[in-house]
Amino acid sequence: MRVLHFFKTYYPDTTGGIEQVMFQLSQGCRSLGVDGQVLTLSPNPVPERIQVADHEVVRVKESFNLASTGFSLAVFKRFKDMAAEADLVHFHFPWPMMDLVHFATRHGRPTVLSYHSDIIKQRTLLKFYAPLMNRMLGSMDRILVASPNYQRSSATLKPFADKTVVVPYGLDEAAYPQVSTQCQARWQAQLPEKFFLFVGVLRYYKGLHTLLDALEGADYPVLLLGGGPQEQELRAQAERLGLRNLRFLGRLDDEDKACLLQRCHALVFPSHLRSEAFGISLLEAAMYGKPMISCEIGTGTTFVNIDGETGLAVPPENPPALREAMRRLWDEPGLAARFGAQARARFEKVFTAERMCAATVQVYKELLVPGAVPVRADL
Repeated sequence: MRVLHFFKTYYPDTTGGIEQVMFQLSQGCRSLGVDGQVLTLSPNPVPERIQVADHEVVRVKESFNLASTGFSLAVFKRFKDMAAEADLVHFHFPWPMMDLVHFATRHGRPTVLSYHSDIIKQRTLLKFYAPLMNRMLGSMDRILVASPNYQRSSATLKPFADKTVVVPYGLDEAAYPQVSTQCQARWQAQLPEKFFLFVGVLRYYKGLHTLLDALEGADYPVLLLGGGPQEQELRAQAERLGLRNLRFLGRLDDEDKACLLQRCHALVFPSHLRSEAFGISLLEAAMYGKPMISCEIGTGTTFVNIDGETGLAVPPENPPALREAMRRLWDEPGLAARFGAQARARFEKVFTAERMCAATVQVYKELLVPGAVPVRADL
């Protein structure tokens, strides 16, 4: 079975949650008889064809970028040619350019669309895009969403409930690096014995301004792992508040990230807008058996982190509530340990790449194999 994945960005040009999911599907479905290819845009697609792990990635020149949407004229022909060789096309939403390519090429292949997030920031543009978006969603054979929380709370998805399937994201633990003793020793020399960790791109919807407000007058050590467009604004806020125990680490490699996830006391993940549809960093924390703090925003963040079971969920943009959640996990190590163990158990039950790939391939088979019986994950 040949499957073509199509999205605006991918490795090695960008790293993010959607790219991570595409990678896991492209790699993990191979053992289930699926040959996955990725077609994407790139500002510098040289060489055009590359290997990422065991799958092929084809990159087409991005002509320009407007409102976080990459455009390319060359991608129409390349998509049509690659779709003709595929058994099924797997789209990754949102990306309006993708909709245009889908309808213009009339490729005729069965279609699956992973609905990664509602459109939140570009509300004005959404008014113009909505007719094309709804036509795109209506044309799909299946729509995959990563959590029942998001399916229930997304107004965009409600008209397409009959074709929407919940397939939780998953991670392959074996794909994460083993942390060397040298790496452990290097970080042990730099870090306090106990600290909170945030992992992610420093974007507008991550709620980090609330985390910094919550730290005012508190001495909890907090490390921010990741760079991004909000970094200078956050640094200025930290200086205004006089925060002494906050460290900006920037982007680090995978071994360093794994080491910090292993060593942290808990993950704090204060995303406050629905742009945060799931939170791959929460999955990583659960995989390493760490308790979590997240916000209740009606998305997958509180599908991964269940309040009172795997960690604590607080109202968004509420510094006192966030500070109190941090205090509880800091002052009650037994509670933190219990949450961490339960997070690991939930990861093994629901969030492995093996489960995600098996459920996705079952959806593929329903569309390609006559008489295939639908199988849904037990959530």
